[in-house]
Amino acid sequence: MIPRVRLPADVRLETLAVREGLPASPWGENSEALFLTSCFVHPDAATAARRFANEEEAFVYSRFSNPNLTIMERRLAALEGTSGCIATGSGMGAILLMFLALLKAGDHVVCSQSVFGSTIKLLQGEFAKFGVESTFVSQTDLAQWKAAIKPNTRLLFAETPTNPMTEVCDIQALADMAHNAGALLAVDNCMCSPALQQPVKFGADIVMHSGTKFLDGQGRVNAGALCATQVMVDEKFLPVMRSGGLSLSPFNAWVVAKGMETLSVRMKAQSDNSLQLAQWLEQHPAVARVYYPGLPSHPQYELAMKQQSGSGGAVLSFDVKGGREPSFAVIDATQVCSIAANFGDVRSIITHPATTTHGRLTEAQRQAAGIGQGMIRMGVGLEHIEDLKADLARGLDAVAA
Repeated sequence: MIPRVRLPADVRLETLAVREGLPASPWGENSEALFLTSCFVHPDAATAARRFANEEEAFVYSRFSNPNLTIMERRLAALEGTSGCIATGSGMGAILLMFLALLKAGDHVVCSQSVFGSTIKLLQGEFAKFGVESTFVSQTDLAQWKAAIKPNTRLLFAETPTNPMTEVCDIQALADMAHNAGALLAVDNCMCSPALQQPVKFGADIVMHSGTKFLDGQGRVNAGALCATQVMVDEKFLPVMRSGGLSLSPFNAWVVAKGMETLSVRMKAQSDNSLQLAQWLEQHPAVARVYYPGLPSHPQYELAMKQQSGSGGAVLSFDVKGGREPSFAVIDATQVCSIAANFGDVRSIITHPATTTHGRLTEAQRQAAGIGQGMIRMGVGLEHIEDLKADLARGLDAVAA
């Protein structure tokens, strides 16, 4: 039996983020050790046989079991309020694992049309080849979700808020809709993290993460995870992991576990920066619109405040007047922000979604999702807010002149 950390039953999220995982080894280390080993030694052949048959809990082979993965998985499950979690090599790896484990030929998925572009490609391209049907609907129109459900619908999948439009879906309403149809609801919680939002509290069955984002928090590694009941993890996800090898490395799991220790304080500070930046952008003459759930002007502001612990999060987008050319000019004028395609880093990152993160979609698909050529996305970091304003003002003031 793999031992557990002894903690009071009523400790809060911030404490779980620092303390949940595995007990220290006999050496008594205070910071989690690294277990860089591909396999584990067993005392005898009979014990090895029991462990490989899942009759005895133990670490067996690092493709699917390792102390560093267990530390990360237990910590994230505790933060999300689920009994189980399984780590993967990337966020897209987590989505692939979920689809492989839960879907078969003839099944149907209802998915928000505003999810990450690679998710759309995965469903429309790869899974369509194997007979899995998908319907894409408006993130915020519950009537479209309901109308899209069929007798063979097995999964509803939403990302809230969406990237880069920051559209917020009603998790409870979608959960009720899914369960009434005998389906499951999966929610991508990358944009908020459990520091702000716990989808299972609103009825979601599965919570998906790209640990590359806020869980790591410093842009160091790729990682992913699925949080669900321990039964679902053991019976659905783990068998596919053992066969398919969508594994997270022990080192990357260790990095993400350490990143989660500061998740709450980072999210608060970065969300505070984001709100101030969004308010400033709304007043700039070169900006046509700001997309940020923490602004009262956001269409789902009240819902976001309810689901996201009263915070708008640390990602925002805005439309520059004039389209692609002036938006490129704003990006190129920055000297503090990183021009890259990630978010969740302590370093602010600026990107042009239509030509990067969502560049593989057709223009029609981008338009359906609301992603125009003038849109810029900001993953807001921990720099001083006045420096971030000045960095954007360099380009915005020039295109407004």
